[in-house]
Amino acid sequence: MPLPPKVYTWLCGFFAALGSVTFGYDLGIIASVLPAEDFLATTGNPDATAQGLIVGCLLLGAFASNIYVGSLADHVGRRRAILFGCLVFLLGGSIQAAAQNIHYMYGGRFLAGMGIGMLAMLAPLYQAEIAHPSIRGRLTTLQQFMLGIGALIASFIGYGCFHGLTGQAQWRVPLAIQLLPAIPLAFFILLLPESPRYLAMKGQNDEALRILARLHAHGDIHDPFVVNEHKEILAQVRVEQQETRNAWAQLFLVKSNFRRLVLGVAIQFSIQMTGVSVIQYYAPRIFESIGIDTSTTLGLQSGNSVIALIGEALCIWFIDRLGRRGPFIWGNALSGLTFVIGTIIIAVFPAETNNHNASRAFVAMTWLFNLVFSSCCGPLSWAIPVEMFNSATRAKATAITSSAAWISNFMIAQVSPIAFDHVGWKYYLVFAVCGFTNALFFWAFLPETKGIPLEELDAYFESMPLFVPTSKVYVPDGQTREEELRQGKIMVPEGAETETTEIVDEKDKGAIEHMA
Repeated sequence: MPLPPKVYTWLCGFFAALGSVTFGYDLGIIASVLPAEDFLATTGNPDATAQGLIVGCLLLGAFASNIYVGSLADHVGRRRAILFGCLVFLLGGSIQAAAQNIHYMYGGRFLAGMGIGMLAMLAPLYQAEIAHPSIRGRLTTLQQFMLGIGALIASFIGYGCFHGLTGQAQWRVPLAIQLLPAIPLAFFILLLPESPRYLAMKGQNDEALRILARLHAHGDIHDPFVVNEHKEILAQVRVEQQETRNAWAQLFLVKSNFRRLVLGVAIQFSIQMTGVSVIQYYAPRIFESIGIDTSTTLGLQSGNSVIALIGEALCIWFIDRLGRRGPFIWGNALSGLTFVIGTIIIAVFPAETNNHNASRAFVAMTWLFNLVFSSCCGPLSWAIPVEMFNSATRAKATAITSSAAWISNFMIAQVSPIAFDHVGWKYYLVFAVCGFTNALFFWAFLPETKGIPLEELDAYFESMPLFVPTSKVYVPDGQTREEELRQGKIMVPEGAETETTEIVDEKDKGAIEHMA
């Protein structure tokens, strides 16, 4: 018995997100590698600045990859770009595992970062372009869920290797394990269907129809939903082709596109200002300031990773029910609140007070923060940007928004050790404040995008006022819009009229609405 179309599509998106396991693992494993004695000896006992650069080179590589990955995805397709990302990551990971000095680590981390940056951007892009509108959120939030799986694996492997191994194996083994998820992805990604929207952009209209049918109707190219979705995609592509400016110019010169670009960059930058990377990279140092040793910290991080995975699973469950806007706003506000409480604890009960109850309360706050972040903030930071843009600009826009994530992440990685040395617990006040300012900003300016077909988002953002709370724009339910497509109600952008006869049969024209 064949799988239901939505299950098949979801599984395709799940497999494409395997690259995010490497992302989560690499982010998590470095916390257990840096304290290893043989690692420190091999890398020349790096000081805090050099250790920060080891962490940061991964992020610089990810940032560098976003310079070209959008154009690459539009040139060779989503699947081949993912394959290239896997190969770059495998090279970088191998250099790390075989490192002979700190320069090997710098180079290996940079190359691995390039691969991770490509995979982290391409997976949600591919998922958004193959999904039904009603389950798009459940696909694109898989990015963070798989990242959580990688972080969970890293926490247990890091803890086990730190305690169970000695010498070079203590850090080379966990660094080598990061290669494993990328291998099956590299071998099998080309067996998945290509993005139908990419195919339509390239003029491969018949192949786009076959892929849509494969994804959404058991291969039936005459299914009403598939036929009408195909027509809507072709109409949108036709309008995009009539635009004489290239995609880069459209992003910066078209007011609606630039608004979305700014929102996407703000979303990714705001994520780092919640404080998540500080906890992830420097947990041993943070917990030491409250009286918890490194060994215990690595064990606690395993529990923290389990909580993150629960939060990410919750996000997948509710994202297409509750939408994006509400959870993202409340998640930022609550994350700020957990930092307020945690900062008070660490300020009043530092390590020298030897207050075990305070230590437990601080750990509880970090776990609560992680639950809130993983269910409301982290997954949405990747899901929202990829569904805001049209086919012509989506890959390039997502590359820019993703680059904001990496450069802000790098900033936090470099600044944090210095801040710990100079201002101590007061550094956490930055994240306490930013959680609330993030919530206020997105309450004012972030529209809801749940359930809207990708081809209709241009018209949606053009009609949405800048100050979102005053909006009276109707946002359809994803299931409702799918049923309307099944019944032949197609939203054709203004400017597609002259070519409509090539896309739509005469008998269907009465069912078409033009977007303002």
